[in-house]
Amino acid sequence: MESPNKKPKSGFSRIVRWVAVIIAIILIGLFSISYWGVYERGTMSGKIFRISEKGFIFKTWEGKLDLETFGALKGVSPIAETFDFSVERKNKEVIRKLEEASLKGERVSLQYIKRFNVFFWRGNTKYFVINVVQNE
Repeated sequence: MESPNKKPKSGFSRIVRWVAVIIAIILIGLFSISYWGVYERGTMSGKIFRISEKGFIFKTWEGKLDLETFGALKGVSPIAETFDFSVERKNKEVIRKLEEASLKGERVSLQYIKRFNVFFWRGNTKYFVINVVQNE
C-alpha cells in the first residue's frame, strides 16, 4: 500500500528523464566516433624530417615527413611540402622504425589513419602513423 505522503510520478518527469537518457546516449556515441573513428586511411612516402616526443604533462610523439617534391608544387613554400603526423605512445615499434629511418635518412612509406578530431593527450595532428615500410 502506498503511503499517503508519496506523490505519484508525473508523466512530464518521466519524459524529461527519457529525453536526458537519449541525449546522453547520443553524446557518448558522438564522442566515441570522434575519438576512435577513422576518417581516412592512406600512405605517404618521403624521408623522415623529424620525430620527437613533445609535451609537458601529456607526452605525445610528433613527426614530419619530407615529401621530396623538389619544387613540383609551384608557388608553395618548401614547408608546405611536408606531412605532419603523430604516433600513439603504445606503438613503440613504429616509433623505433621512425627514429631509425630518420637517423639513416632512408626513404620510407608511412601508412596512416586520419581521425575526426585532435585530442591534446593523444597527439597534435589528426594523422596517426600505424606502420612504416622501408622503400627499396
